[in-house]
Amino acid sequence: LHMGKTMKEDLTVVVKYIKQLYPPEFSVFSTYAELYHNYFASQANKTAECHLEDKDIYLLLSWVHNIYPKDMRKDHALAEELEKVKLGSLLPSSLSKELEKKYLDSEEATVKNSLSRCLSKEIQRWKEDQEPEKLNGHFQSELLAIIVIQSIYGSQERAKAISAAVGEELSRRLWKELPAFLRSYKEAFEDFKEKSKKHRYYKPILIANVNNCWNFR
Repeated sequence: LHMGKTMKEDLTVVVKYIKQLYPPEFSVFSTYAELYHNYFASQANKTAECHLEDKDIYLLLSWVHNIYPKDMRKDHALAEELEKVKLGSLLPSSLSKELEKKYLDSEEATVKNSLSRCLSKEIQRWKEDQEPEKLNGHFQSELLAIIVIQSIYGSQERAKAISAAVGEELSRRLWKELPAFLRSYKEAFEDFKEKSKKHRYYKPILIANVNNCWNFR
C-alpha cells in the first residue's frame, strides 16, 4: 500500500511539475515510471516467492490484476502518460498463473468444506427434538439454503474482484460442487425419511426441507 501510494503521488508530481522542465526527448516521465515499476515488481516477485497464506495470495493477486493496473489510472493526467509507457504486469505470467492456481484450489476446498459442515449441522438439527422454524407461517429450513448460496456467491464475488478470468474459473469449479452438495443433501434427506418416521416432528421437517427446494432453485 505504501509503495503504491508513493508511486502514484510521485508520478503525479512528475506529470504536473517536473516533466515540462525537461526537453521531450529526455522522456522524464517514462524514466521515473519505469524505475518505480521495476522496483515495485521486484518487491512483488520477492513476496510471491515466499510461503504465503491464502489471504496474502489473494491480496497480491488483487494488486497484480486489479489495484495496480486500474487504481493508478484514476487520475486522468497519469492515465494518459502511463498509456504511453505500458509498464506491464507486476509479476511474470507464469508466476501469476501459479498463484492463481493456489488461490483457486484453496478457495474451492474452503467452499467444499463449508458446504459439508453446513449439511452436517442440518442433519444434526433433524435429530433434535425440536420443531423447525416458521417463516411467514410456513415451515422452513432456510438457514441451510442461505448459508450454501451465500458461501458460493460470496466466493464468486471475491474471485471476480481479482479479475474476470479468475472469477469465471472459480465459478466453473463451484458449479461442480453445488450439484455434488445437492446429491449429498438428497441422500441424507431420503435416509431421514426412511429411518425417522417415528420422529416427533417428522412431518414438519419433511415440509421444511421440501420448501428448501424453492430457495435452491
